[in-house]
Amino acid sequence: MAGRQGNPPVGLRVGLPVVGALALTAVVGAFFPADQMTRWMVHPAAVAGVCWAGQLWYAGRGLESVRPWRYVFGLANTLTLLRGGLYAVVAGFLVVPATTDLAWVPAVCYGAGVVFDKLDGTVARTVGEQTALGTRLDMAFDTFGFVVAPLLAVLWGRLPVWYLSISVARYVYLAGIRWRRLRSRPIFERPDSNLGKYLAGVQMVFVAVALVPTVPVRLVFALAPAVLAPSLAVFARDFLVVSGRLPREWFDG
Repeated sequence: MAGRQGNPPVGLRVGLPVVGALALTAVVGAFFPADQMTRWMVHPAAVAGVCWAGQLWYAGRGLESVRPWRYVFGLANTLTLLRGGLYAVVAGFLVVPATTDLAWVPAVCYGAGVVFDKLDGTVARTVGEQTALGTRLDMAFDTFGFVVAPLLAVLWGRLPVWYLSISVARYVYLAGIRWRRLRSRPIFERPDSNLGKYLAGVQMVFVAVALVPTVPVRLVFALAPAVLAPSLAVFARDFLVVSGRLPREWFDG
């Protein structure tokens, strides 16, 4: 029998984020030595917990069924939510100095998240668990990871500050579309191309490698422009197409 439609239950909208935040806070807190806690008097476990709670709240907010547990915790969505938790751990290191003995943890967590990013989609297609929620979570966590991981790499001196342009590119793109809507200007379809997805994968791998403490910073800085430029070019291409300045047919396929 199909579940009734309505608002998500309180246990999922409120209880799950709270429990998830407390659990992740406890796990992260247990692994940090007391003398390597913070850069700005904020505990990394608290940052990770808040970020994880926000992601879990986002998951609950997007549900319409009053019995969503199977919908949320299918294998594919579980992998996606776990990826969000790993990215939340990376966010916790934003308040940790680069001299910490645990400097390798962000690379491992973000790298594992990259693997899960490829795995959850494959699992969803294989077991028939493709859902609108899963797609929305996947995009949200990709965006979150693209913000916190490069930001941490910049704060730790492992990427140049201008590399953060990849973190804001999507928001600039969406703001441009919203601006056109407000001005009642036409918005066309994006190119039917997987190039952006491939380049996003390259970005994820590169940022994960950049976070590895043993990788030479000089090499990372040298490669950064070549890795960044194609992704920014795709955002620019897409906006030129959706704004009608370039024909979509040029880039399909």
